[in-house]
Amino acid sequence: MTKRSISRVFLLAVMAIASVKVPVQFAHGDNPLDTFWARFKAAVIKGDKNAVGQLSRFPIGMPYGVPAVKTRAQLIRRYAHVFNGETNAANCFGEARPVIDPDNRKRFTVVCKNAAGHEVIIYGFVLTRTGWKFESLDNINE
Repeated sequence: MTKRSISRVFLLAVMAIASVKVPVQFAHGDNPLDTFWARFKAAVIKGDKNAVGQLSRFPIGMPYGVPAVKTRAQLIRRYAHVFNGETNAANCFGEARPVIDPDNRKRFTVVCKNAAGHEVIIYGFVLTRTGWKFESLDNINE
């Protein structure tokens, strides 16, 4: 092999290694999901409607028979219904933990209890190009 051929092989090997996607290991606290969840639940607990709106993807799907929340302005108007209608999300989020969808790692849910104490209220989240976003509310009883 000539010196030029060796250089080409070396360059191709470096390019191949660089193109392999290696799973990123996050240091404690550097996980994007954990960071998002901490910000989102803090915003809900404080009642910071604007922050919640920034951390949401529209339209936000709602339970059967309830119109979707199409804009940030609608979310601000309907905030009490979304986060206090069938559950007290501020209380729930203080204790609740995200559950990643085993079939789609780009989605997670947080389950809260309704007034009767049944875990039927489900907040859905999705990983978008711009990060994690709140995208749906469901009541599995409806």
